[in-house]
Amino acid sequence: MTAALTPAALPLSPWRTSVAPMLDWSDKHCRYLHRLLSRHTRLYTEMVTTGALLHGDARRHLRFDAQEHPVALQLGGSEPSDLARAAKLGVDWGYDEINLNCGCPSERVQRGAFGACLMAEPALVADGIKAMRDVVSVPVTVKHRIGIDKVESYEFVRDFVGQVSEAGCEVFIVHARNAWLQGLSPKENRDIPPLRYELAHRLKQDFPALTICVNGGITTNAQIAEHLQHLDGVMVGREAYHNPWLLTSWDEAFYGAPASTLTREAVEEQMVAYMEQEAIEDGTPWYAIARHMLGLRHGLRGARRWRQIWSDHRLKPLPPREVWAMAQESVLQVPYVSNPETSLNLP
Repeated sequence: MTAALTPAALPLSPWRTSVAPMLDWSDKHCRYLHRLLSRHTRLYTEMVTTGALLHGDARRHLRFDAQEHPVALQLGGSEPSDLARAAKLGVDWGYDEINLNCGCPSERVQRGAFGACLMAEPALVADGIKAMRDVVSVPVTVKHRIGIDKVESYEFVRDFVGQVSEAGCEVFIVHARNAWLQGLSPKENRDIPPLRYELAHRLKQDFPALTICVNGGITTNAQIAEHLQHLDGVMVGREAYHNPWLLTSWDEAFYGAPASTLTREAVEEQMVAYMEQEAIEDGTPWYAIARHMLGLRHGLRGARRWRQIWSDHRLKPLPPREVWAMAQESVLQVPYVSNPETSLNLP
């Protein structure tokens, strides 16, 4: 039997499936879509720096829809007192978890640094975890890499997890790649360093009482099920964004829920209603929301024309319901055209 089809006898971890924090992608609008697709999957904000919360527009970064629960706030920072204040803000706004970013491949090492460089300073990370746990009652978790630069020994990540867990952190989300702080861009760091899932599996063996989840390069339910044979949870990133319909299978596959009866048309209609609501409540233009659902018809006939309509800048002045009607009509029309770019008769 697979982890996909048979929920474990023990209570399922709240981190069993989750969607990764992704800069410029996993904003509140993206998370609203993902929550329509899966009731149980845990969602994460984009990384928000402590400085942005403490000295900027906190509402802009923290506002979310009540339907998004369970939802976690990911913080970027290293100063324990700032992390504590930011975590308290997050909990005051209603977030279910505070996650510390120790995985972003940032080279910054000065005061206010964040990301993977913190893996070289586990004592500082532990101080930050303790400072946050002292002021909030929700879980305080860490997302990290398996190493930095050319440090590839298992002992490095094992000692990091061990020291940070002593400060009270009980949940570790392991991006199973090294972060190369020199010579690679953040984008390259998501692809070039090799994946070594076995290190995440070893962490679970060495720290059985901790919740250990894996992230990085996971694109199918079969891969998720395989990792769940060894770990407490799986976090999916880019695949969830580019092919969000995948999430509709997770509640049944990994939580034993009834099979989803959702249709794409029903989800689109709910998203259009959400666009209308957001325009009234916050002045958000519909296209700032629509960009997150362009993968909804991934792999289906007519998907390209459907995406083109939702992306066409000439349609921005129209109400979203009219744009949706045009997109729906495009799906029903003859899908086979030699040049879809020129075949759309748009104003």
